[in-house]
Amino acid sequence: MEGPPPQYTIKTIDEYLEHLSKGVFQAGMSWRVVAAKWPTTRKAFHGFKVERVARMTDREIDALAKDERVIRSRPKIAAVVHNAGQILALERDGGFKKHLRSFGDYEELATDLKKRFKFVGDSGVYHFLWTVKQPVPDWREWSKAHGMNGDAKAAKTTKARRPSKAAVRR
Repeated sequence: MEGPPPQYTIKTIDEYLEHLSKGVFQAGMSWRVVAAKWPTTRKAFHGFKVERVARMTDREIDALAKDERVIRSRPKIAAVVHNAGQILALERDGGFKKHLRSFGDYEELATDLKKRFKFVGDSGVYHFLWTVKQPVPDWREWSKAHGMNGDAKAAKTTKARRPSKAAVRR
């Protein structure tokens, strides 16, 4: 994917769950794999209807963990169910959208979301908030501040792939 991910105008809490869940499944995976399985993932999670997903049982989670239509990571599937419950609780406690807007700055909100939701780290929170059109800091500055400087990562990867001088002499 070139450039930033698309942004969406969210109308329901179900849409918030879907965008948050996409980040959960993308953690440690290629976005291409997630994108390819997303239509069937939506079906498997009942269109990301928050109330329905929050009621999913361990038996349903186990069944999805064996279903080839989805990314078969039981911890990620269970995280989506947990996260649906958290969104639902916030919605009932005054509104999920209101909760997102109740923080003074990005870092406070990010800290809250990382504690509240499972399988959502620094990058996942940033991606989620960006896609649902919540205020986020400039990507370059934010990624540098969070130790995610893409240029430095690329240099480390290139250096790690070069064979050592000893290996070349053999």
